[in-house]
Amino acid sequence: MPLWTKKPPARKTFRRTSGLRTTALTAAALSLALALTGCAGAGTTRPSAARAHAAPGPQAARFGTVDCREARCIALTFDAGPSENSARLLDILKEKQVPATFFLLGKRHILKYPELVERMAAEGHEVASHTWDHKILTRISEKEIREELVRTNEAIERLVGHPPTLMRPPQGRTNDTVHRVCRELGLAEVLWSVTASDYRTTDPALITKRVLAQSSRDGIILLHDIYRGTVPAVPGIIDALKARGYVFVTVPQLLAPGKAEPGKVYHP
Repeated sequence: MPLWTKKPPARKTFRRTSGLRTTALTAAALSLALALTGCAGAGTTRPSAARAHAAPGPQAARFGTVDCREARCIALTFDAGPSENSARLLDILKEKQVPATFFLLGKRHILKYPELVERMAAEGHEVASHTWDHKILTRISEKEIREELVRTNEAIERLVGHPPTLMRPPQGRTNDTVHRVCRELGLAEVLWSVTASDYRTTDPALITKRVLAQSSRDGIILLHDIYRGTVPAVPGIIDALKARGYVFVTVPQLLAPGKAEPGKVYHP
């Protein structure tokens, strides 16, 4: 006979402990899920709010050829590149005439593919920071946060002629210290509303399905061009969303005529 049937008190204790452990694990999983979907805290600014609070004047009337106060805009963003897949992605975006925002990693990425960073900027895409080495910023010191961002800013500036104005914290994890450092460095934080979890699948059809199911006006789509299944999914995503009436823009275009303010967090 199993031991626990002979000792009811021990069985009850085990059940209570097990229940507490399950509750703790569930809470931790929910916390991670919130971060991974870009819901990393309160105090975020929606694109529509950024547009509404823009200073009046003729220079604030439009941004390029798209006015997201009128158009059904959506932003396509890619994290953690460049990679060996980025050249093909840039070919697709050029063919489809779609601008994107690239949140780039420094180590092993910007340093390895400088020509792709230059091409991104030359072809009208927004080049932004995803930190130097993808450290979780909420787990490191303020000095280390600054180093992660400064090194990436400097590497991008050397290649495109100016530092980035946008950054995306790894896993969407941020806090007041990150906000303060970003404000000092002239960076706004950008989260997302659509994720395909493309780090968990190589199936382009599944990636496409997930993106289309979550997309809405003013959405910010998170993808990773470092994964094998992502770039093949991009043409179908673009075609399907265009058929629904969406206009693709960069993140600055999505906020215009407002401007991303350093230290603020933008989330659809």
